[in-house]
Amino acid sequence: MNMSKKVLAGVLTGSLLMGAAPLALASPYNDSSVTGGSEAWNAWVAQWDAVATDYTKVSLTPGADETELNFAWYSKVEDGKAATPVVHFGTDKENLKTFTGTADAVDTALTDGVAYQYNHVTVTGLQANSTYYYTVERNGVQSDVVTYQTQDFSTLKILYVGDPQVGASKGQTQGDVTLTADSGAGNLAARNDSFAWDRTLDIATAQNPDLNFIISAGDQVNKTGKAKEEEYAGYLSASALASLPVATTIGNHDSLNADYMYHFNNPNTTEYGKTQAGGDYYYSYGAGLFIVLNTNNYNVAEHEKAIQEAIASNPDAKWRIVTIHQDIYGSGLDHSDTDGMILRTQLTPIFDEYDIDVVLQGHDHTYSRTKMLYGDGQTHGTYEFRLNDEGTDYDWDNAYNTQTDEKIPLYPEEGDTTGTAAHDAFQADNGCYTIESTSGNTVTNPKGILYMTANSASGSKFYELIASQQDYVAERSQNWLPSYSVISLSEDTFTIDTYQITDDGKTEKIDDTFTIRKTADGVSAATLDVEGETYYRLRDVAASVSGTDNQFDVQWDNGVVVNTGKAYTGAVPTGTPASGAASALNITVDGKTVSTNAVLAEGNYYVSASFLATLGVNL
Repeated sequence: MNMSKKVLAGVLTGSLLMGAAPLALASPYNDSSVTGGSEAWNAWVAQWDAVATDYTKVSLTPGADETELNFAWYSKVEDGKAATPVVHFGTDKENLKTFTGTADAVDTALTDGVAYQYNHVTVTGLQANSTYYYTVERNGVQSDVVTYQTQDFSTLKILYVGDPQVGASKGQTQGDVTLTADSGAGNLAARNDSFAWDRTLDIATAQNPDLNFIISAGDQVNKTGKAKEEEYAGYLSASALASLPVATTIGNHDSLNADYMYHFNNPNTTEYGKTQAGGDYYYSYGAGLFIVLNTNNYNVAEHEKAIQEAIASNPDAKWRIVTIHQDIYGSGLDHSDTDGMILRTQLTPIFDEYDIDVVLQGHDHTYSRTKMLYGDGQTHGTYEFRLNDEGTDYDWDNAYNTQTDEKIPLYPEEGDTTGTAAHDAFQADNGCYTIESTSGNTVTNPKGILYMTANSASGSKFYELIASQQDYVAERSQNWLPSYSVISLSEDTFTIDTYQITDDGKTEKIDDTFTIRKTADGVSAATLDVEGETYYRLRDVAASVSGTDNQFDVQWDNGVVVNTGKAYTGAVPTGTPASGAASALNITVDGKTVSTNAVLAEGNYYVSASFLATLGVNL
């Protein structure tokens, strides 16, 4: 990536900010020697050599559904001993059931020539709200017993994080030391970042002890296309991960080696969207169908097939949630208006077509939450990223039009009129979205999709926000602090809260709670039956259709006043009375008086389905 342009952009952004307010100088990474406290940090430094060279840590991943749990770990090849991909698992630690999986060789180029096997095992038969115990075997030797607690399967609580990217703080200064990214214990950046990653998880799990699992939006580690086992060792050393599964996403830093595929035993892996690290996968959990796409592969037709396969596996899932690494709708300076949005024109209509509700993203090392978005229905170009000439990393400077093979410089040089024109046309073409008209932080039955971008959970690297906030962004934040989000998911509600962690370990909300509600048949309302006809409480209906094309506002102003096309933000009455009185009601609708039969009960009017149809609401 052309870093000189990016640094210059950051300087210019800072200069503009100084004109409005004093510029707040902050560290661009989380210094664990400061946030950890001397005792904890010194203890970590003392054990880092052992951590960095232990490649055999266990990783847990959600299984195909909530009744399954996937395991992966390395075992060193020893003379006369075969790998034993065995997990002992059950509710009675003295009588654990044996589950056997598969083992295969790890590429020794990734492990300094030392031979390892990776082990993958799936455990089945899990039940909600139960305490289990497990051990794994390494060449026939059982590990210590670990406790694993399942939570409620009907109402989920999920930790959503972005870019732990262990090792990304390389080049930063820590006291009188410059953080290096050497191999093994010499990777001081990994030492810093894995401590910070563990700290974030400890704080998040203390705040939310009832988590079902974690979703990571990618870039678990930092080195691209190189051996990086010490980074995975640091990532997996986080104590919370021994008893909390992570649904990881393949980030651009993960994608060009098979080590990701060795370390994470993902469920329902497909043949679509593959790079060296693996491809797309999916799983069901509670009310949700979760689809994870490897968008480092730019073949969107394959991603569409993966989505189709996932939906066919659980067509009645109440929620469809996609995770991708690249933030096709983000707000960071480094990626959101360049390589991050390259797949926007292609993925937006596909996500619309398959009724995706939420898209979770990373990559940009900033936080943003969009408005509700859907495609504009127009025909747009299609774009992709390509590898550099050596095939060791991505060519961060250029996009390519897949239809014309035109090379599009993302950072055109001054005076390059052809490149600038291609870049500007690419930017304009990516205005391929429509912003849904909604109001407030609760939307009901929206047409559009929510796109979230997570900041770095470890704080290993932060980016500036883009100078001018995009029109599709509702909220964004960059306070140079590690952050995470907590998702609550039930049959009818998706709720997300986001927090940052201060240097002294406190949590602070950085955005208001945002909620998406789904109601049966589009409308949820208290009803009364009078003389054989059903009447619907008007305020309930208004709340149910708020955020949809047929939304309307209802107010009292010396009578009932309805304005169509406007979201209802008032209160929803509680309870349902047993009866009401028939009433002739005059309603002002968009400035005109309309008369209709109604029922009045406890101060609220109930109206007929035929009247609601005149407002565009069909029950």
